[in-house]
Amino acid sequence: MTTGPPGREDGRVTDDDENRGPDPGGAPLTGHVQRLLQRVRAFDLRRPVVWNGLLTTFWVMFAVLDFTSGGWRTVAMDPRAPEPLVLVMSLAFSAPLLWRRTHPVAVLVFMTPFALANVWTGAVVQAAYLQEIVVFNIALRLSMRTLVRAGALVTAPLVVGMLRFPHTWDLLFVPHLWAFALASLLGIVVRTRKEYTEALVDRARRLELERDQQAQLAAAAERTRIAREMHDIIGHNLSVITGLADGGAYAAARSPDRAAQALEAIGTTSRQALTELRRLLGVLRDHPTEADRAPQPTLDDLDALLTGVRTAGLPVRLRVHGTPPLSPPTAGRQLTVYRVVQEALTNTLKHGGGDPSLTAEVTLTYRTTELEALITDTGTTCGGPEGSSPGGGQGITGMRERASLYDGTLEAGPLLPAAIATTSAASAAGWRVRLRLPLEDTPS
Repeated sequence: MTTGPPGREDGRVTDDDENRGPDPGGAPLTGHVQRLLQRVRAFDLRRPVVWNGLLTTFWVMFAVLDFTSGGWRTVAMDPRAPEPLVLVMSLAFSAPLLWRRTHPVAVLVFMTPFALANVWTGAVVQAAYLQEIVVFNIALRLSMRTLVRAGALVTAPLVVGMLRFPHTWDLLFVPHLWAFALASLLGIVVRTRKEYTEALVDRARRLELERDQQAQLAAAAERTRIAREMHDIIGHNLSVITGLADGGAYAAARSPDRAAQALEAIGTTSRQALTELRRLLGVLRDHPTEADRAPQPTLDDLDALLTGVRTAGLPVRLRVHGTPPLSPPTAGRQLTVYRVVQEALTNTLKHGGGDPSLTAEVTLTYRTTELEALITDTGTTCGGPEGSSPGGGQGITGMRERASLYDGTLEAGPLLPAAIATTSAASAAGWRVRLRLPLEDTPS
């Protein structure tokens, strides 16, 4: 099947179709020119000597051809100038271009005496305009002060020529002055564009590095958050399972019914731990639209948490002081309180030392500007300095990180004897965790 231009079904191509111009979807001419220039620049960067040699050879041939053809006499002020001198001046203006990039000032200084001889003898060879190539390189690579000095070197012989041939200043001085101005302006424009491009490239590189650093920081923060969640979920449930297993082993010899209840509780807690772990891993693995969106625990789930802890063999009591605000704390704050209570009771189960008198107490205090959660136990045998964690784990660190997310503070340390006396303590050891979270409308 033959398909023609849009709107023409018979496939015929008319003159109007051919004169329509290039396809707008095709590559424009400027794109081809830019690619060609990029290839030339790349070749120049790889082999600068070859490019310099080719350009110098071209201008030497031009200067020699101007001499051999006698073309210089058509514009000379004095056609009787010595031919050997004309040849030497032509070569002096063209051959040094080989070093125009590495030593542009030296090349221009070398050309100045020959420029003076050129105007003094009246030969006025056209190769003298090759000085502007050197001027272009000075404007491209050196300072503005050097460019001004180069202008003085170029202008001085022209002033002498005006004094030598006063009636030809418009044919000698003005064209060279315009050539110098154009070469300088072109060099400045190319230099500005080059510096601007380099600045854009450097900025893009720095933005890329910053993007990579931000990605690494975000990945590290996400790993920390995942580790904290897994620690809270798995650590707590394993501690409960361990307590139930110890209690079941103790009760197996005396009360088989209690041992069966402990085993049943172990199975229930294990299944809950697996469910929560699968949900967490599902969020990490699945697409967000496919992940399980079960709500996070809130303060209303504290009773279920304490029930599981009591089942594991730790008597724990909940007290609430103050009046909860009409607008409850945000879900993130409630989750923080829940996880801190969970982690504190998990540490009590892990480090209780099997003391039968081990008890715990959770106190929630609502104030005008903050919510305080105080978790104490009366049988933890591990003490330590203020802020240390029993066993040296990462629990206290994770709790502090959660509190800092909402400008809260967390204190953890041994329970003082005076504080133990206010609780139903039966031993002289204990541990305390105090969390203070500002309410939502409290300024940071």
